[in-house]
Amino acid sequence: MMETVVKFDPKGQPAEVHDYDAMLERARALVPVLRERAARTEDLRRLPPETEKDLHAAGLFRIVQPRRVGGSEFDYVALVDFAAELARGDASVAWNVANLGSHHWMLAMFERAAQDLVWNQNPDALIASSFVFPAGRARKVDGGYRLSGRWPFSSGVEPSDWNMLAGITASDDEAEASEYRIFLVHRREYQIIDTWDSAGLRGTGSQDVEMSDVFVPEHMTLAVSAVAGGATPGSAANPGPLYRLPVFALFPFVLSGVALGNAQGCLEDYEASARKRASKYNLAKLADFQSIQIKVAGAAARVDAARRIMRGICIEAMEDARAGRVPDLKVKTAYRRDGAYAVNLCTDAVSLLFQASGAGGLYRAGALQRQFRDAHAVNSHIAFNFDAAGSNFGRVALGLPSENPTL
Repeated sequence: MMETVVKFDPKGQPAEVHDYDAMLERARALVPVLRERAARTEDLRRLPPETEKDLHAAGLFRIVQPRRVGGSEFDYVALVDFAAELARGDASVAWNVANLGSHHWMLAMFERAAQDLVWNQNPDALIASSFVFPAGRARKVDGGYRLSGRWPFSSGVEPSDWNMLAGITASDDEAEASEYRIFLVHRREYQIIDTWDSAGLRGTGSQDVEMSDVFVPEHMTLAVSAVAGGATPGSAANPGPLYRLPVFALFPFVLSGVALGNAQGCLEDYEASARKRASKYNLAKLADFQSIQIKVAGAAARVDAARRIMRGICIEAMEDARAGRVPDLKVKTAYRRDGAYAVNLCTDAVSLLFQASGAGGLYRAGALQRQFRDAHAVNSHIAFNFDAAGSNFGRVALGLPSENPTL
C-alpha cells in the first residue's frame, strides 16, 4: 500500500494552496453546494456560517494575500477566475469571496505595521470595505486622523474583524489640501446598521456602517495616490508585481468575475434545459427552433467576449507590473471603460436567456430568476456604469481632465 506524501511550504501549509489549478478545483467542487444553499443564503441576507467555513477551509479568501503570511499570492486574474467559478453556484458568495479577498491584496500596500497588526493576530481575518469616499470625513490631527461618517454597501461586514473605509481628509486650519484616503479600522470602532434588503445579491450582507470621531493612527491609513501604480508603503514587505498594480484603475476586475460566472451558469442551465424541453403548446423541441439557437449563440458570444476582456486586461496589467511599467491615465480610464463594458455584456446575456425562457423562468424554485436579479444587481455597481466609465474615457481621450479622482 502506497503512502501519500503531502508536501508543505515554508509556512507549513500544503503546497497545493499555491497550485492554481488545484485551488480552482476546490472552488469548482463547491458550486453544487452553493446552489443548494442559495435560497438560505438569500433568506439570511449574508453568507451562512457553513459556507464561510467551507471558503476558509478551501483558502479562497486568501488567493491574493502575500505568500509570506500564508496566502497564495496568485496573479490578479485570480480574482476574475475564482469569482467566475463560484458565481456559477451563487453570485452572492462569489461577490463576498472576491471582495473580501481583494482586501488582503490591498492590505499588503499599507505600512508594515498595519499588516502585522491584522495578520499576526489572524492571517485568515476578513476585512470588509466601503469605498464611498464622500461618505467619510477625516480631520488630520497629531499622529493620525479623526474619522466620522456613515458608509453604505459594506459587503460581508458581519463576519469581518476589520473594515477599509474611504474618506476625504482636511486639516483643522484647512492649510492642507483635501485628500482621498482609506482608513483601516477594527469592528469595535463602528456600528453595523441593518439596511441590506435587496432584490439581487441578497446574500452579500452589504450593510451600512457608522462611526463618529474615531482616532485612526497614520499607519492604519493609505492615501489613494499611493496605490496608483508602482511602489507603495507596503513595498518593502511585499515587493511582488501583484502589489504594484494601480488599485482603482483595476477596481472593476475585483468583482467583474461575479457577473461572468453568473452569466456562464445561466447559459449552462439554459442549454441543458433547452436540449430536453418541448413547447407546451405544440410539443416541438426547443432545440429545433432557430430563434432559440440564435439566442444561445448571442448569449454565448457575449459571455466569451466578456471573459476575454476581463482576463486579457488583468494579464496585461500583471505584465506591465513585472516590467516596472505604470499605465498612463488614458490606459487607466480604458481599464475602467472595458471593465464596465464586459459586465454589461454579461448582463445582456442573462437578460437574453431570461427572455428566451418565457414564463418558466419566473418560478422561484429555479435558478434563473435569481441569476437575472443578481446580474442586474451586479450591473448597478458604479464601477459597471458604462455611461460614467465611458464618458470619463472620452474626456481623457479628447484632452480633458479625468473626473475620477482615484486614478
